[in-house]
Amino acid sequence: MNESDPSAVGRRMIQVTVLGWLAMLGIDALLHAGILARMYTAPRPFLLPPEQAFRRIPLGYASFLVQAVLLTWLCWRLDIRRAVDGLRFGLLLGGVIWGSLTLGLASIATASTGLLIGWFVGQTVELGVAGAVVGAGLKAERLRRLSLAVLALVVGCLIITVVLQNIGLAPAARVNP
Repeated sequence: MNESDPSAVGRRMIQVTVLGWLAMLGIDALLHAGILARMYTAPRPFLLPPEQAFRRIPLGYASFLVQAVLLTWLCWRLDIRRAVDGLRFGLLLGGVIWGSLTLGLASIATASTGLLIGWFVGQTVELGVAGAVVGAGLKAERLRRLSLAVLALVVGCLIITVVLQNIGLAPAARVNP
């Protein structure tokens, strides 16, 4: 990538942001539809009923896009151009963002400790993975290999989620029309 060409830099930033966001979506599906799914079926006044929550998924995914934009911009500004450095930075950023959010929720909400810990760990890992993707993407000449890796990650997460649901370790979402 020619870093002296502003339009090339802009295109790369958008492409890398989208790849980081897609990686977050794959991890998020595994986290919430698989690993933490049982916690969402327990009745609690803190959480929306599953049908309402399912319909609002696009809002959550939009919030991840905002985080991916911030992550990409920060990695660019901080000259983070390797996957391992992006992973470290993403984990640090995720720990700060989700740690503070979790503490705030713990102070005012009825969410269980397990759910709060699950959110903190899961969302921190999500930003870490996105950071690795962004760091690798900002260094790569071409994004084909990285795009295929992100696609494999997303498909792998979805397959694991379906397996967890089919073997009974995670309840499948049942949404009534």
